[in-house]
Amino acid sequence: MKTQRLLKLAVAVCASVVVGAAHAAWPERPITMIVAWGAGGGTDATARIIASLLEKELGQPVNVVNRTGGNGVVGHAAIAKAKPDGYTLGMLTVEIAMMRHQGLTKLTPADYTPLALMNVDPAAVSVSAESPYKTMAALMEAIKANPGKLKASGTGQGGIWHIAIAGLLKNMGLDPAAVPFVPSNGAAPAMLELAAGGINIVPTSLPEARSMIDAGKARPLAVMADEREPLYPDVPTLKESIGSDWKIGVWRGIAGPKGLPDDVVSRMETALKNVNESQEFKDFMKKRGFGIGYASGQAYGEFMKKSMDDFGEVISAIGMARPVAD
Repeated sequence: MKTQRLLKLAVAVCASVVVGAAHAAWPERPITMIVAWGAGGGTDATARIIASLLEKELGQPVNVVNRTGGNGVVGHAAIAKAKPDGYTLGMLTVEIAMMRHQGLTKLTPADYTPLALMNVDPAAVSVSAESPYKTMAALMEAIKANPGKLKASGTGQGGIWHIAIAGLLKNMGLDPAAVPFVPSNGAAPAMLELAAGGINIVPTSLPEARSMIDAGKARPLAVMADEREPLYPDVPTLKESIGSDWKIGVWRGIAGPKGLPDDVVSRMETALKNVNESQEFKDFMKKRGFGIGYASGQAYGEFMKKSMDDFGEVISAIGMARPVAD
């Protein structure tokens, strides 16, 4: 009997060691990284450089899969619904802080395990190079004097750049409708329309406006951030130019479905921090004019929650809030 008990104990100990070793070996096979936007865009490019560098950190392939559709809902839903084993992760974008307010989905940042914020590009206000407004203060005075006269564009109705200009107006005590918003298929066509004189203002990130600015066809007046952007250090912040503390921009980060194991979270946080601080990542982002931001785990979760709260206020103020359909 004693021998049998010792044998059972030995088997149990061995099994425990084997299970523990297998669990600690994550990842043992390739990882999928879901991207909610199309191949070739800024989000896809950022995800692919992160995936490439993660392969070196984790010793396993990290395969980027584009799951587009529904203004980002399809891809974000696929990340949230994945098995929480660490083998399916994804890139969350700023839209996850907007979708529920717009009635597109029930998903919120709380439906994920946040791992790391990796990129932040604040909005900037640009006008045509031929515009009479040389400063943000002059532009704001014109808006106040002639509400409804100056038009803006840069995205679809209720999109990130619509919210950027509407939020600024609200922050300055003006009606968000004081600058009518003309929907477009993105910042690129809006910048072309700006140069052609069809619209007056494009609130978008500096990387997206870069080609037109560098071509001498557009003029950036201010950035909606705490600090000036290295890409254009002569462009002041809103705080510097008109005293506004309004800040908004696009951001991208890595997350998994809710309930990732603690050891997976710990290893991913370390790996993503190493990626964020690597010279290869910095060079890649700088070359494309993308900003680098960083917040790990819990701090990233808090960042997303605040982002969602801020968007909720502005989306309601511009009349774009919608209930989520059952």
